[in-house]
Amino acid sequence: MKEKSKKIEKLVDLHFEDIPYSVESAEARKKIEKTLQEAPETEEVDQMISEYGTLDKMGSVAGYSDEEINTWKNPAKVEDFRTVKNGFRRQRWLAYVFSFAVAALFRVILWFVYYSTIGSSNVFPLIGYLVGLGGIGAVALYLFIKFEKAHKGEKFDTETYYWLRERSDRYAKRLLNSIALVFAVAAIFIGSELTFYFSGNSKGAELVENMFTNLIWVLVPLFLVAKNLLMVKVYQNRIHIPKQKEYKIHAIIMTGFSAVYWLIVMLITVLLREKIAYLVNAYVISGIVFGVLLLIYNYTVRKRVTQQNFVINKTRIAVVLVVSILVSGFAMMNRETYYTQPYINSLPVVEHSDNKIEYDDATGIYTITAANDDFKVLHLTDIHLGGSLFSYRKDVKALSACYDLIEHTHPDFVIVTGDLSFPLGILSMSFNNSAPVYQFASFMRNLDIPWAFTYGNHDTESLASMNKTALNEVYKSLSYKTSKTLLYPYVQPEIMGRNNQMIKLKNRDGTLNTAFFLIDSNAYTGEGINVYDYIHDDQVEWYASKVGELTAEAGRTVNSLAFFHIPLQQYRTAYQLYEEKSTEVTYYFGENNETMLDKVCCSDYPSKFFDTALELGSTTGMFCGHDHYNNMSLEYKGIRLTYGMSIDYLAMPGIENDLEQRGAELITIHKDSSWDLVQIPLESIRQ
Repeated sequence: MKEKSKKIEKLVDLHFEDIPYSVESAEARKKIEKTLQEAPETEEVDQMISEYGTLDKMGSVAGYSDEEINTWKNPAKVEDFRTVKNGFRRQRWLAYVFSFAVAALFRVILWFVYYSTIGSSNVFPLIGYLVGLGGIGAVALYLFIKFEKAHKGEKFDTETYYWLRERSDRYAKRLLNSIALVFAVAAIFIGSELTFYFSGNSKGAELVENMFTNLIWVLVPLFLVAKNLLMVKVYQNRIHIPKQKEYKIHAIIMTGFSAVYWLIVMLITVLLREKIAYLVNAYVISGIVFGVLLLIYNYTVRKRVTQQNFVINKTRIAVVLVVSILVSGFAMMNRETYYTQPYINSLPVVEHSDNKIEYDDATGIYTITAANDDFKVLHLTDIHLGGSLFSYRKDVKALSACYDLIEHTHPDFVIVTGDLSFPLGILSMSFNNSAPVYQFASFMRNLDIPWAFTYGNHDTESLASMNKTALNEVYKSLSYKTSKTLLYPYVQPEIMGRNNQMIKLKNRDGTLNTAFFLIDSNAYTGEGINVYDYIHDDQVEWYASKVGELTAEAGRTVNSLAFFHIPLQQYRTAYQLYEEKSTEVTYYFGENNETMLDKVCCSDYPSKFFDTALELGSTTGMFCGHDHYNNMSLEYKGIRLTYGMSIDYLAMPGIENDLEQRGAELITIHKDSSWDLVQIPLESIRQ
């Protein structure tokens, strides 16, 4: 029986080999083969071959007329191979446009629903996008369908037919994989947000906003599904695909399995959220398992519905692999992660004086009224948190160092002079500059220590996930009205810089003691790599006006201390004089061991800040960071210039293992506005 079937199949193939392919000829071929297969068992195969040895005879047995048979044979309407390829290329681009419109429309509809729910005015611009994208998609689909109708019933030669079979096979495999991908991506982002919500790490409004925001990652696989589905239909409308019904079953099973698998993963992570240390890792592992199952399916079961299950194209595989690594890597490095949170949550409150803090909504000025005669300020700098899974170990080290220094000194106030975060991609494996801020704010809130900061050059890098405007909003959301610890102004002067503020310190009797000026030394000038910026003229003018206000308020020159990130040029001048053993400078402590760029990495542009401070006579001390291996304190022209000891474990090669440069400075301000400064190397308090 099997031998007979094979001979009949070969016989039919032989007679249809030179017949142009069309839907009619394909149907006739199947019918003729079925008719011959159903011939009586007693009939000899050789006799059948003799009796049905021509296409005309086989067609006649199957019930076809001579006219129908001649129609199959007629090569007059056979499409040219090049014309066919160009036509399909046109349809492919129409499929791309339509699929893009569908994916983008899905995104806009989500935002439309979200903004409508919260009553935002942002809903009105979206109406234009809805109409525009809907129109683009409708036009693309209309042209697509019109092209389909115009080319219905085409005939193809053998070369074109097998090209169509190969292309149909390719898109059929892609469609199955893209269905799996869309469920995986949607579940990972939706599930992780749900898990954070049920864990108490986000509120209802945050959950909804994050859901709508993160669903942007579903757009790519959604685009792929729409495009592959259209292209499968295109090829299947031209030629009969073997096992087409079986393929539809596979697509349904893939959809159902993906939905059930990820629903189970989401339920498990929500139910076991208290027992899973790092929820993101649960989804990563689930994704890996899902990917392995998909590969097993592709290598085994899928071959039942494909002509060629795998076609090795090394170039395409390499390109897809590289693009996938880059896209997924970039996405992961932009994502907020909170691997340090268990450590942060374990920290107790650090005892300190119960000082009174007030905020003026009109001026953006905080006023601290000291509870004791001495007020202690701990200066930290260059903490450099990466905020990623890859920097987790070093981030914990940095926070642990900060905790040890705070616990040792019990300060009333902490000032960080820049580079709290380090969103520099490969070095920190993160472009995210908001997670480190959230982490450090949470850290300080748990310790219950008031703090303030200045921006550094790394805090808003060009590739960082948040620009200075967005990060400013993050700091406002974490500021004093919410946290009772971060003294970040809700209103700021309209001058150069990301944050410039003055904080007043008063004695117990209400008299002005000292003013803290936190001034943005800005980041880069944009004129090249590592061309550092400086404190601009309008910032200096603002500083001078505030000193004038303090003098008018107190009836005398009020002492002040200035904090910024990038050192002034006077730091370099003072160090050169120190090297020359000049009596123009007074040495207090520390060493300058920076060698990576320059001994003192200041801006090439001079700032008027130092000369203005010298003229006004208010500021008696300046504190900066930036140069991680510099921690010298020198007095120059009556103003003490101090480098802060850095915390950094991440930003510079080998710095994790270096010990001498790591620590902080404790400034003790007395009732009469005089102050003392002590350098505290981290290793000295850990011995």
